[in-house]
Amino acid sequence: MNKYDLIIVGGGAGAFAAAIKANELNAKTAMINKGLPLGGTCVNVGCVPSKTLLYAGEVLHLAEHHGIPGIELEVKNFNFQKVVADELALVEKMRQEKYEGVLKNLENVKLIEGRAKFVSETEVEVNGERLTADKFIIASGSTANVPPIEGIKEAGYITHIEALKLDRQPKELVVIGGGVLALEFAQLFTRFGIKVTMLHRSDAIFRAGDKDLVKRLIEVFSKEGIVVKTNAPIKSVRKEGNKKVITYEIDGKQEKISCDEILLAAGKTANTGGLGLEQAKVEVSSGKSIIVNENFQTKNPNVFAVGDVAALPLRLETTAGREGTLAAENALKNTKNIIDYDTVPYTIFTDPQLAGVGLTEDEQMKRMKTCACRTVSFEHVPKAAILRRTEGLISMSIHPETSEIMGVHILSPLASELIAEAMMLVKNKNTIDDVINSLPMFPTLSEAIKLVAVSFRKDISKLSCCI
Repeated sequence: MNKYDLIIVGGGAGAFAAAIKANELNAKTAMINKGLPLGGTCVNVGCVPSKTLLYAGEVLHLAEHHGIPGIELEVKNFNFQKVVADELALVEKMRQEKYEGVLKNLENVKLIEGRAKFVSETEVEVNGERLTADKFIIASGSTANVPPIEGIKEAGYITHIEALKLDRQPKELVVIGGGVLALEFAQLFTRFGIKVTMLHRSDAIFRAGDKDLVKRLIEVFSKEGIVVKTNAPIKSVRKEGNKKVITYEIDGKQEKISCDEILLAAGKTANTGGLGLEQAKVEVSSGKSIIVNENFQTKNPNVFAVGDVAALPLRLETTAGREGTLAAENALKNTKNIIDYDTVPYTIFTDPQLAGVGLTEDEQMKRMKTCACRTVSFEHVPKAAILRRTEGLISMSIHPETSEIMGVHILSPLASELIAEAMMLVKNKNTIDDVINSLPMFPTLSEAIKLVAVSFRKDISKLSCCI
């Protein structure tokens, strides 16, 4: 029987980060992967391909909606298949460079292609062979949900995986869901010339975001022709010729919509099935995620879980990677590393982008029963006026007694870049006075962070540009 210091189940961001740390610690390690190719969701069917297509859509949109008088541009040729082929080629390149190439340099790590299953608290079986280890890290990721909708399987659908490699574009698309994937793909396909309708069963699109910023984003969507319907649970789906007919309920009445394709973007389910977790004495939640403590440790002290498969606050590539690193160190060195998820930023890569870190106004009210919050329009940001992009908003929440910055949320172009500064402000427990006394470059979009801080002290409408 082969004996290892550490066995990692999975091949994505969390698994690779754990493998790199284990290699640094000279631990004899096996990485067992089955399903998605090396790199997991992010490089294969997540961040890399989706953001590549989103940027293509942004270029298409900007050509005719730049807002600069005296310049008229026209997109003469848009080849959908060529754009998708380029995206897939980039995925292949990055998978080879960032994962397959990296793995070759991990001299203490052995890759085993196959499906792992626990047969005891200290053993897994793969390809008919039993392996044992002192410690385990499960990083097997997640799979797109398929809601129990009558007729959905018979009528057919796609998930984000198939959406990233379509060989032809539909004319009409219905997106079922209201989270990150639903928002990104709805705008992406709209900018590719597809008529898009979003149907979401609850009243809130992206509930975790600042509600005013999300509302403004939906207004932007509406101007681009995206139809967004909330409180619209799906009742059934059926095939009618070449069309798919969706029956949904809204305001107590049933309505119907037909389309060429249905994109399911209704969340994900942890890949825990078939792992034999009961044999390892590992518990899962009602939602099938592995239950862990703040050190990523399961009920079995020798088994850890990270990334999408674990019941943790955020499901991001960055958090999965950091969790993998910390879990490997915790497992192999008996440390107690944790992540403060309040200091971890997120971004939805729509245009404008929606990014945030720390507490929203609603979350601050929930935790503290009070809030000190301000929201500023990008109409007050000179660079936004220069770019003709004043639709954005920035909100900030601070501690009502100490003025410590507790959250920043941004809707703007390049919000994913701006949120990095906000992340450090929240992480380092800076106050608004620290920001007010800073000297950001003029004119930049990042001045918005100083403007919203100043708004706690002054009426910014009465200030000159260089504050």
